[in-house]
Order: sequence, then C-alpha cells, then structure tokens
Amino acid sequence: MLGKVLHTLLLLAPLPVLAQPAAPTGSGTPPRLIIAISVDQFSADLFSEYRPYYTGGLKRLSGGAVFPRGYQSHAATETCPGHSTILTGSRPSRTGIIANSWIDQKAGRADKTIYCAEDESQAGSSSSNYVASPIHLRVPTLGERMKAANPATRNIAIAGKDRAAIMMGGAKADHIWWLSSKGYVSYPGIATPPLVARVNEIFQQRLAEPNAGFELPAQCAAKDFPVRVAPDRTVGTGRFERPAGRYDAFRASPEQDAMTLAFAAAAIEAMGLGKQPQTDIISIGLSATDVIGHAYGTEGTESCIQVDRLDRELGAFFGRLDQQGLDYVVVLTADHGGHDLPERHQQNAMPMEQRVDAALLPGALAKAVAARTGMEAKGLILGDGPSGDLYFNRGLTPGQRAKVEAATLALLRAHPQVEAVFTKAQLAATPSPSGPPESWSLIQEARASFDPERSGDLLLLLKPRITPITDPSHGSVATHGSPWDTDRRVPILFWRKGMRSFEQPLGVETVDIMPTLAALIGLPVPRSEIDGRCLDLIAGPEDSCAGR
Repeated sequence: MLGKVLHTLLLLAPLPVLAQPAAPTGSGTPPRLIIAISVDQFSADLFSEYRPYYTGGLKRLSGGAVFPRGYQSHAATETCPGHSTILTGSRPSRTGIIANSWIDQKAGRADKTIYCAEDESQAGSSSSNYVASPIHLRVPTLGERMKAANPATRNIAIAGKDRAAIMMGGAKADHIWWLSSKGYVSYPGIATPPLVARVNEIFQQRLAEPNAGFELPAQCAAKDFPVRVAPDRTVGTGRFERPAGRYDAFRASPEQDAMTLAFAAAAIEAMGLGKQPQTDIISIGLSATDVIGHAYGTEGTESCIQVDRLDRELGAFFGRLDQQGLDYVVVLTADHGGHDLPERHQQNAMPMEQRVDAALLPGALAKAVAARTGMEAKGLILGDGPSGDLYFNRGLTPGQRAKVEAATLALLRAHPQVEAVFTKAQLAATPSPSGPPESWSLIQEARASFDPERSGDLLLLLKPRITPITDPSHGSVATHGSPWDTDRRVPILFWRKGMRSFEQPLGVETVDIMPTLAALIGLPVPRSEIDGRCLDLIAGPEDSCAGR
C-alpha cells in the first residue's frame, strides 16, 4: 500500500541527479538534513520483541547507534509531554508541557481544561474543539535554534497528530501539518500550498476506497486469538479491514503512517530539503502505533501487523531518499511506551493485572471527600482521570483546603491500587533529578514533569499493572501514562550513512537527542538551557560531542 501512495505522491516532483555518497558520521562534515521520527507509543519492549523480524527501515536503523534503553524519564508519560522532550533537550518541568491537558481554574471560559496545543484565549476554543497553537511550549526546539543561527534553514513538521507536529516543530516552523478527516491541516489562516492540496486529494481518494486488510506475517500467527474485553467486544485478531470512507478506521491502521511518510517524502523532494549549503530539519510524527495500541492493545495481531508495516514503510521512505543521494541523519524514538490490556495479560501468566477502581475517578473521589468533610462535592476535586494531577477547588478557604487535602490523602493512601500520592509542596521541594534515569525514585520522576503553575495540588500514581481505564466496552482498551518502565522506556536510534554501528544498553534520555544532533551540525547550545547531554555517536576513540 505504501508503495502505491508513495509512488503517486512523488510524481509531483522530478527526480534530481544523484549526488555523491553521503559522508560518514566521523568525517566532521555536518549532515545536510536531519530527520527526526517519533513513533507514538513505540515502547522499548515493542521494539525489542520484533527486532529479529525487521527487514526494512527498522533493520537499517538497528545498524546505527542503538540505545535500546532510552527513557522518557518523567512520570507523565503522555503524548504531548513526550514529544516536547525530543527536540528541545528539556524535560516537561522546563518545557511546561506537563500532560496532554491540565486544569486552569482561572481560565476565562466554562471549560477549565486546557489542551496542551491550544490557544484558550481564542473565542470559541475549548479543550475538545480548540484553536491549535504552540503557545504553551516554553522552550525552543532544535529547528528553531537552527533557524536563529541561520535563517536559511528550513524547519518542517508533519505528523498524524497536531500535538506531535507542534511540539517537535516548535513555534517558528516554516511548515507544520497534521492529519485530520479533511486531510493535512495547519493553523487557522494558513494557506494550503499546491503540494499539500495534492496530498489531500490523494488522501481523499484512498479514504474513498475500502481496504480489504493486511496479510498476517508469520511472526504474528501465535498472537491470533480473541480476547474478550466486554460482553460484546473482542480484540486481538484484526487485519484492519476498512469500509470506504471510514476515517476513524483509516486512522487506527497502518494506512495512517503510510500516508504521513508519503507526504514527508514528497515534501523533502519538492522543497529540496538537504540540497542547500545549510542543514535543514524535518520532524515526522507517526501516530498509528498509538491509536492501534489504545484500540486493540499492544500484543494482538493488530499491533504485530502495525510494527511489520511500519518497518516496511520506513524502508521505502529511506530508499526514496537514497535515490536522491541526500546526506541525512535519522533519529527515531517514541513519545512514550505502552501497556497491554489486562484481560490478555491475565491469560498470559499475569493474573494480578487489574483495571482501575472507579472510586478513584475525580468525581467519585470528590463525593467521598465531601462525605468526610461536609462540603459540597460538585467541583471540589478536578482531574483528567483516575491517575495524574488532581486540583482542589480554588474557592476554598485555607482551612477548607487543608481539610480537603487531609481527607483526600487519607482516602488515596489507604486504597490498595495506589502506589504514591505527592503534594505540590513535596514536588516543589524536590531537586531536579540527575544521574541514570533507570535509578530515579518515583518522586524524582514526578519532579521531572512538575510545573508549579500548571501541575495539580496532588499527583496520584497507581501501582504497577493497574490499567487506568475503568470501562473498555467503548473506546480505549489499553493505555499508558504511568511512571513505570513499560511507559517510560523507548528506543533511541541514530543512523547516518557510513557510521560504525554500536549498541549502548545503559539508560539514556530522550532529552539527550537534541544536544546530540546539535553537536553533529556544530550548533552551540548552552548547557544551562537544557536538561540533556550530548551522546557520542562515533564508536571508538573519536567523539562526536568533542568540545560540547
């Protein structure tokens, strides 16, 4: 399928004459193009599970500098915070992106929930129907730093989700596009260039055709059994059959990433990225693995097919770039990991797996606290779900607030599914973490995604193997967002033609990616402005971080 879409899109721009072979990483010559790829919910476990079967793009990247134990080191392992770390070199405590959404009781609208990539000051914007914006990202991305140093740099971001494109491209990208039911869109008022119009035309043509589904690769056969998550719902045996016109089914399938990669390849060629004296950068957010993981879990045929197709599609994408003779460096990582649905875990040797108790939902918790304190339950405690940040009603007096906090802490700390609850004062008093991310304590992980302005009054962390979804009969059956390694660990893979392959199994952080890439192009980044460090990509005595 990718081959057909990719071939069609690339007819839009003529093939250039092949350039000379790319310089190896150790040559000291900066690459002409940086390609930063985030595969949403591509955990280190998922990468390792299928590693013996890669034949395409993931096999190529596995022959570069491989850090299989990368970390989204913070506790709030969600899409927006994770993407905010990849090209800023900064943890969410510095980027300000503490979650996909947070509560702002001072917001001048009825909806007090703020989506991470919205401008809530715009008339009519809400957390579910918003005006997209990068205003909440407090630090510059690599592309923004590159443009500040050399205005000729092109900084492009293309993704399946708006928050992926915005958090990787930053506030001053030349182009930011993300997928919607109408095709690829950008900020309000941005004109649609001819290339994007043509991409969207092809997208609509693809959407109008049904998809008979994908064949089951041999490595997926053992996963082909149904798992019942509700009386009328099973998952685990899907092939991504799609009726004509069903955007929701297109989005929750390998078709989504195929389209995004085809668009990115066409943009690189049509814009001549990597063919001028300066280094350009393109960020690519591949979102299908996440949508599939939520809808079907991470261990059925659906996820297995998706990883196989991702490998193939990345191979076709890199092959097209090779035909142009581009000198490019790739980094591939993920915004977070993921945890499979408890019903399948229970069948596969993990009977202790559970879904979260509905008593931990903010509304239920508010009623329980109100019963203990004699206060009104409505609006007493606000939150986005049965874990994460909890906010007390800002209209409480200091005495009332103290009573509510004490009652809430007592209830939560007595609950058998709760691992820890931290107060805002505890988190504010905790120093920013340092050292190997695999050795951090829970409060250090929480501190890495704490912002005194946006974080809640309490932070609720569930025990391992508790899925924070109470009802899987509709919507998501599995998720992420915990402080545990299933959600924190992600692969970090660097590749450039001619580089010597090596693997480093010790823990590194996604915030290390930006300074590593900056060193390759000779871009100075003050250490005081970031949390990450440069990773040496040259096996042996040479050092790609020398002087950094």
